[in-house]
Amino acid sequence: MSTLFSPPVAVDRNLPQLGRGFVWQDLTVGQRMRTFRRTLTETDLVNFISVTGMLEAIFIEEDYEGAAMAGRPVPGALTYTLIEGFILQTMIQGTGLAMLELHQKILAPVVVGDTIEAVIEVTDIRPTSRHGRAVVTSRIDVFNQQGTPVMTYTATRLLAGRPVA
Repeated sequence: MSTLFSPPVAVDRNLPQLGRGFVWQDLTVGQRMRTFRRTLTETDLVNFISVTGMLEAIFIEEDYEGAAMAGRPVPGALTYTLIEGFILQTMIQGTGLAMLELHQKILAPVVVGDTIEAVIEVTDIRPTSRHGRAVVTSRIDVFNQQGTPVMTYTATRLLAGRPVA
């Protein structure tokens, strides 16, 4: 019998969990992070407008005659949700409890083929009186592949704290 594999043992719940987001105590005002980058594809656009019902001519007609830009524009909501997906998967996975407030401004168009990424800056942390939670506000600046700002938004979220012993 090989000694390379021993029988599985029970899961040790004291081990650090991979992919878990930050609890609010791990964040500091002024802390900055950046997300992964992602190139938007035609498939992303088609799937998004199909599931949301955003069947606006500018999104579904190639070379739409009323378009004010070159390329196939994507809804700002798609740009926002892709960035939020990065944030969820990394920064707040398992620790984000609620989105409390959102203020957003679109700065430039995003088109199919653009690559987007974001810089997140923690701007405020207010511990709550219940369950060790905190209200955390962040500024999120989204850029395209040329470094052009395409969107900025402020998100206020309720985040979990470290478990109380």
